[in-house]
Parts: sequence; C-alpha cells; structure tokens
Amino acid sequence: MIRNIVFDMGNVIIRFDPRWFMERDGITDPLDQKLILNELFLSVEWAQMDAGVLTEETAEPLILARFPGRLKEPVHRLLFDWAYPRDMIPGMENLVQRLKNAGYGIYLLSNASKAQHDYWPKFPVSSLFDGKLISCDLGKVKPMHEIYRAFTDRFSLNPKECVFIDDAPANVAGAVACGWQGIVFHGDADELERKLRAMGILFSGTAQA
Repeated sequence: MIRNIVFDMGNVIIRFDPRWFMERDGITDPLDQKLILNELFLSVEWAQMDAGVLTEETAEPLILARFPGRLKEPVHRLLFDWAYPRDMIPGMENLVQRLKNAGYGIYLLSNASKAQHDYWPKFPVSSLFDGKLISCDLGKVKPMHEIYRAFTDRFSLNPKECVFIDDAPANVAGAVACGWQGIVFHGDADELERKLRAMGILFSGTAQA
C-alpha cells in the first residue's frame, strides 16, 4: 500500500524552463539563448552545484568567464534569480493539497543547489511537505541509488510504501530499482491524478477548475 508520495521539484512542482527564463529576462537572440543554455544551464558547474561541489557564488566566476561582457549581468541574474517570480506547474498545488488532506506523507526529492533552501520556502506549496532531501546536501544526485536509500533512511520510510514522481524517466527508474513505485510526469496534473488513482491512491475533495 502506498503511504507516501514523493515529488521531484523542477517541472513537476515548479516551472524550470531555461528558454522561458531567458525570454522573461529580455534575451531573445537565438545565438545568445544557445550560448546561455549550453554554458549555464547545461554546464558542468550547474551539475556540480546540484552535487554540492560548488555553490552559486563559487560557480559564478567560472561560468561568467565564458560569456562576453554584455551577457555577464543577464547570466548573473539567471544564475541567482531563475526561481523568481515563483511559477507553479498548473494544477499541482491543488493535487498536492488533496493528497495531503487524504492523509498521505508528502515529500520532496530533488537535484538542486543550496539556493533551493532560500527559494523553496517562498512557494506556498512548500508548507504542505513533510520533509525534503536535496542532492547538494547529500553529495549524491538522482538517479544514483544512494540518494533514494538515503531518503527512506532519513524519514524512516518503507520503499514499498513510496511512489516517486519525476519528469525524467531515468530518475523514476532509479527509484523503482530501489523498491519504490514510480510515475513519469508529463506536465499534466490531471493525467498524474488518473495514474495515481489507478494505483489505488485516494484524493480528498475535488479538483479545482
């Protein structure tokens, strides 16, 4: 029986869309967008921040060295402020609330940098979560099996009673390999609810329009 619902964060609970972030910041030139995508969001340093090897502060000079002067300030903003304003995946806060009301344990398991501890509490949905584990604090990232085992150990959970929801199939596969159940999220809260119900998971109340 499933007792605990564990969510990824980016593109499951909150929006993580580098191209949208760039356009929001006024960066519309396709070549500039490609450079920023490759050298910031898809950089080794970004992965090292998720792993806890670097912080935003220590990664910034390494990242900025690869950009022309006119892009350094926009890249600085994107590095530190991509989570503002706080945009949610439509329907997910309501879905989480109804699962919480139904009595399930609600948890977060995310690959993220230390800045997550600053921006996550500013999302009202964060108050619904019973606990979280962020990759930078452990020095392990999904889909490494160690992070799923550390998660269930930290919160004294039975893997067989957990379902993990992530937009990356490899991360869901990592959880399944550790004895969890898993669902790949495709950006549709209604589809996710149908899949959860098919697993026998109950919801309290009705979905909001």
